[in-house]
Amino acid sequence: MIVAERKPLEEIKSMLKGYRRVLTVGCGTCVAVCLAGGEKEVGVLNAELNIARKLDGDPIELGAACVERQCDMEFLDELQGLVDQYDAILSMACGAGVQFMAERFEDVPVFPAVNTTFIGANRDVGWYEEKCRACGTCVLGMTAGICPVTMCAKGLFNGPCGGTNNGYCEIGNDQPCAWYRIYERLARQGRLEQIMEIHPATEWRNQTPRTLVQAAYRKRKELAES
Repeated sequence: MIVAERKPLEEIKSMLKGYRRVLTVGCGTCVAVCLAGGEKEVGVLNAELNIARKLDGDPIELGAACVERQCDMEFLDELQGLVDQYDAILSMACGAGVQFMAERFEDVPVFPAVNTTFIGANRDVGWYEEKCRACGTCVLGMTAGICPVTMCAKGLFNGPCGGTNNGYCEIGNDQPCAWYRIYERLARQGRLEQIMEIHPATEWRNQTPRTLVQAAYRKRKELAES
C-alpha cells in the first residue's frame, strides 16, 4: 500500500494562510490504513488547526469529509456541492489523490496535508516498511522475492558489490546486504543458478529502504524490538 506521513502543522498553517473556509478531505484506503489521512485523522487535524488559528487571532471555519478513494474520480462526485461552500480544500490523500482532487475541482485551491512516503507493508500498528520502489522492472521472480532495487543501497540488479561485509551493507551494520539475502534464499530453494543471470543496468538510486513509524506508535515499536 501507499504509506504517507502527515505534514507538520506549521507547514499546513502556512499553506492555508488567508483562507477562512477550508474543507479537509480524508481518504478511506491507504492513508487511512497507515493512520495518516483517514476519517479519524481528519478530525484530529481540524481540531489542531482550529485551536492554532484561534491562538493566532485568525479563526478558521473547517469542514470535514472522507471519501472511499481520492484517486478514483467516481468517489469524488459525492463532494459536488459541498466543495462550493469552501475557499480551499485540504486533502489528506496521497499525491495521486491530491492531483485527482485538483483536477476534479479546478476552481478551488487544493493543498496536500500529508507527504507520500513510499510503497510499503504493515509490520505492526503504526509501523510500515518500504518494500517496493515501483521501478517498473520487477525481478522478484529471479531474486527469491527480495527486491534488489529497494533493499540494496545501490539498487544493484546483478549481484553484490565489493562492499558487502558478513551479510551486511557497507553503509552500516543495521542494513542487511540484499544480495547476501537473495543468495541464501535462492540456495534454500535449490535455484542458485539464477543468481548468475544478467539483467540490464538500471538507474542508480542512492537510497536504502525506509521505515515509517507514526509518532503515537514509536514506543510500541521500541518494545517490539527490545
